Amino acid sequence: MSAYQIKTLEDLQTWRKDLSAQNKTISFVPTMGALHNGHLSLVKEGFKHADNVIASIFVNPTQFAPGEDFESYPRTIEDDIKKLENLGVQAVWLPNTDDIYPDGVQSDIYIEGVSEPLDGEFRPHFFGGVATVVARLFRLVSPDVALFGEKDFQQLQVIKKMVREQSIPIKIIGVPIERDEHGLALSSRNVYLNDEEYKIAIQLNKVLKNMADGHLNEIAAIDKLLEIGFDEIDYCTARNSKTLGTENPDRVFAAVWLNKGLGKTRLIDNIKMK
Repeated sequence: MSAYQIKTLEDLQTWRKDLSAQNKTISFVPTMGALHNGHLSLVKEGFKHADNVIASIFVNPTQFAPGEDFESYPRTIEDDIKKLENLGVQAVWLPNTDDIYPDGVQSDIYIEGVSEPLDGEFRPHFFGGVATVVARLFRLVSPDVALFGEKDFQQLQVIKKMVREQSIPIKIIGVPIERDEHGLALSSRNVYLNDEEYKIAIQLNKVLKNMADGHLNEIAAIDKLLEIGFDEIDYCTARNSKTLGTENPDRVFAAVWLNKGLGKTRLIDNIKMK
């Protein structure tokens, strides 16, 4: 089945009005493209919660800082659309920058608390950009349900809090992490890994499992990651999954670098503690 490719805001509004007239519900999967099975698991889950699924593909400039990989971020739109169509997605929205940022590219939403620790410390621009683009996408699509992967667990908490604070009437559903056969969390940036780096990358999940099971403390886990061959550890720590604070930790989080000199291979992962 061919998906309806929406390329203008007028087409999006018409599509949305037609579904409303039919009393059809909508699940929304916002993506930056370069789709893998993790994204596709969100689509599959979306069909469980609504009559129609729409996915968007938009590489959002406000969540990239200067020097990050905005220009080189993988863009595979034709292949992405085929993958979505194979799952029966009814519509794919391909907005341009002016659709999302008509008054210029800037972030105007910041969610305090959950945006500040972990990735917020190392990428202070990131969650403002995420909250801004997601809020604008939500306003334009007006879905009933939106789905996000738990690999970006902190992002999921930021979006949940944003929806509460802004009184946006959308149900947010987190979908478990999809991993490859060696346990590496699927990510569009995994394409940056060469064979040697991949052999190191698949050890991240194993270290986090040992930490989640209580066999390694934070210091020992960081030492182990450096010993394995990761260049630098932004964080490897146990936190509260709701507040992301240090009280009553129930999930371990890590962000690590491979080949940091090129500034592109940063891996994140998280695992629930037993």
